[in-house]
Order: sequence, then structure tokens, then C-alpha cells
Amino acid sequence: MKPIVQISLDLTTIPEAVETAQMAMRAGVDWLEAGTPLIIAEGMHGVRELRAAFPSIPIVADLKTMDGGWLEAELMAKAGASMVVVMGQAHRETVELVVRAGKDFGVKVMGDNLGMPDPVGGAKLLEEAGCDYVIHHIGFDFRSVWKERGKPVPSPLDQLCAVVNVVNVPVQAVGGLSIEQAIATPKYGAPLVVIGAPLAIDASAFRAAAGNVEAALRQICEQVHAYGDVPVGKGCHHCGRFPSRRLEPLMSC
Repeated sequence: MKPIVQISLDLTTIPEAVETAQMAMRAGVDWLEAGTPLIIAEGMHGVRELRAAFPSIPIVADLKTMDGGWLEAELMAKAGASMVVVMGQAHRETVELVVRAGKDFGVKVMGDNLGMPDPVGGAKLLEEAGCDYVIHHIGFDFRSVWKERGKPVPSPLDQLCAVVNVVNVPVQAVGGLSIEQAIATPKYGAPLVVIGAPLAIDASAFRAAAGNVEAALRQICEQVHAYGDVPVGKGCHHCGRFPSRRLEPLMSC
């Protein structure tokens, strides 16, 4: 598939989210994400306003659903979301109900492996449950606290090769990546590139970042789109390993 640049709108007001999204569209971003802070602050209204402003742009609703899966997916689908996010740590039945709602209402499902004891095996379980995409994710709080304690902070790149090797769906790597690392994820066979903090979003305050964000985003989009087609389900391109579909993790390239 063609690589995708997605901007994470982790903001708390609709006007700022729409303004940031307009800037991102000018820069060449492909998908908009109604981030969790926006959904908490504005609920369905945030997604609805993004859909009204951008009628043809894919919108990810980062619900991080843990329960009530069918209803939450229904609400966001009716508000205009194209994709919804369910957590792999939820009951398997919740994931299955989100997938069912996705089919009922015409939205795709992104399964997030944040916090799963085995992220690689968890990614495979999410695919088996019917998720259309896998998010390989290391959480903000986890990274922040480990850094405070002077512990080495894991990177999503550490196991990205292994995750890509066990699934046949597109993968997205999220959590503490530098801009350069995020741009490089298609080399691993993960075509969905997310841009949020610190470039576009101030994560400490859930507001738009300062500086010439538009120019930087434009350069990022140009570099990501220059990859051309990124084969999905063909293994890690970075190291040349090919998918074994096994669950024993290949720790890194």
C-alpha cells in the first residue's frame, strides 16, 4: 500500500483541532486522528466537526476502547469516523464486538497492543480477531515514568520487525519515536506514519506546538510518500527477514 501520514490531533478544543487539521492538509497529510484528549473533551462533536470540515478525508477516532465496544464504535461511526481504535488489553469479546460494529457501520478497526504482555503475540491476536490494522504502541506514561526513574526506555522499533513479521495487515508504530524514526517506519514494512508530539502537538499541555509546523510537516510528507508502494504482509524490509507467522518474537533487526 502507499505509505500514509497521519496527524494526531491530541488537542482539547474543536477550533484548534480544525485549524491544525487545515494546516496539516495543506502540508500533504493523508489521515486525521481525533486524538483521545479531543474525544474526551468534545466527544462525538469533535469527530462530527472534523467530518464536516473534511468530508473526504479518512478520520481515525482514537477511542482506546476497553469495554462497550459495539456502542462506542457505533457512536463514532455515526459521527463520521472512518476508523476506530480498540485496545488489545480489553476482553477478546470487546475486540470482536468492535470488529462487528465496524462491519455493520462501514468503519475499519485499528487494534492497539499497548500494555499487552506479549506485544508481538498480541498483534497477531488482534489480527485474528478481525482488526484491519495493528498499532504497535508504547505508552506515554510508561515512557515518562521509566525516564524519571533513570531506566532505559523501550522504543516501538525494538520489536517492530517482529510485529510486522507475524501479521498480514498494515502496522503503525507509535510512542516516543523521533521524527526521523517515524519517517523510517515504512522501511520496516509499517506504512502508517503518525506525527504528533513533539513536532505538531505539545504533549505536556495538549495544544498545538510552536514554530513553523506546516513547513516541517510538508517535508515529512514528501519523504514518507517518496517510499512508493510498501508491501504489507511481506516481512520486515529493513532487515530482509520474511514472515514466519510464528509467535516467537524476533526482538529487533
